[in-house]
Amino acid sequence: MRRWMTGIFVLWALVVPAWAAAPIPARRVVFVHGIWQNEWRCFGVIRRALEERGVECLAPSLRPSDGRNGLPDEAAQLKAAIDQRFGPKDHFVIIAFSMGGLASRYYLQEMGGAKRCDGFFTVSTPHQGTRIAYFYPGKGARDMRPGSAFLKELGESEDRLGKIPIVSYGTKADMVVPYSRSVWKRAENVPVKCSMHRLMTACPGVRDDILRRLRTPLQPARG
Repeated sequence: MRRWMTGIFVLWALVVPAWAAAPIPARRVVFVHGIWQNEWRCFGVIRRALEERGVECLAPSLRPSDGRNGLPDEAAQLKAAIDQRFGPKDHFVIIAFSMGGLASRYYLQEMGGAKRCDGFFTVSTPHQGTRIAYFYPGKGARDMRPGSAFLKELGESEDRLGKIPIVSYGTKADMVVPYSRSVWKRAENVPVKCSMHRLMTACPGVRDDILRRLRTPLQPARG
């Protein structure tokens, strides 16, 4: 019996990355909004929960909000906001929604952000592109089309992420079409039940799972 249990544990250790079970330190969290959003319209529920736990949160507005100037431009704005708030070396966790997940990846992989990132969560991000992007103009939409040069560049530089813990949340009732395009092999993919794309950042399944994975600052006892 003991040998059987040992074998199961070894198999689990080989299949599941070590970081999957380890709590991710989160003293600073950066929220990256999706298309047509700003810092006030995304991640309000999770953000409040983290701030109550003593986490310093940054939620920059990337302009224009539809990414029409291209996702590398959004990533450059993200880098500037992080450097201004946290300096050039402090570590943080990124939680990104939809298009913001791709802009975040570009920052992490192409602009050196990975060396400072302790954890990366994406919510309804079209990691492999989405067909809906064919129906919207602008460079950002072209970047999100399946097979785009932008997505190929991200695919070729994934190794720069190193051992960062990465979790990708998706739902079948999403505007990322088809759903399989939100799946990212580099990440731990977590399907959740949610009826609409824009509700994903307030989805209890997403919120609770993220909070469970993070190790936030110890708060003084009340009394």
